[in-house]
Amino acid sequence: MAHEVEIPSVEHVSGTGIPVRGNDIDTDQIIPARFMKVVTFDGLGEFAFFDLRFDDEDEEKDHPFNETQYQDANVLVVNANFGCGSSREHAPQALMRWGIDAVVGESFAEIFAGNCLALGIPTVTADQATIEAIQDWVVANPDGDIDVDVAAETVTYGDTTVDVDVDEAQRKALVEGIWDTTALMKANENAIAETAANLPYVGSD
Repeated sequence: MAHEVEIPSVEHVSGTGIPVRGNDIDTDQIIPARFMKVVTFDGLGEFAFFDLRFDDEDEEKDHPFNETQYQDANVLVVNANFGCGSSREHAPQALMRWGIDAVVGESFAEIFAGNCLALGIPTVTADQATIEAIQDWVVANPDGDIDVDVAAETVTYGDTTVDVDVDEAQRKALVEGIWDTTALMKANENAIAETAANLPYVGSD
């Protein structure tokens, strides 16, 4: 009997924003390697941007993830080539467990964006001027609502709506609720087993 698996569609994400400025923020900055020795991803959120947030004496440094006004934010606004470096899936896992539901930026490393998609986190892009305007608005309005409309490819903040780009394959997967490939395979395990049984090169052992 097939498992009943319902994968939620992600048509839009609403909430408040948190700006993290800088180009080429790599996955080692998002989650330092020493925190990747965990057996599960649980608890990774507290280590997001750890080395940018704390010095060697564990004293807080100046970073948005330390600031009180952004503690409940769920829309991360970044600059160019975010998530570059190694392909570690711990990076989006840490962001998700910190509370991030969507990332808006100038550009993303392809593997990072793919790892975000596997968690149902949209990564949407716009040009530099648009992103910097959103970041400036978030700083001035930390409690202001941002709506990321994945289906319509827009971001609305305050009285402003701007067009953004969502990779077409990502948009389709999120809007149609087919982004969780593991869940899809589990839901269709009977069909997969039946197909495998009929393949001459799949052994029965």
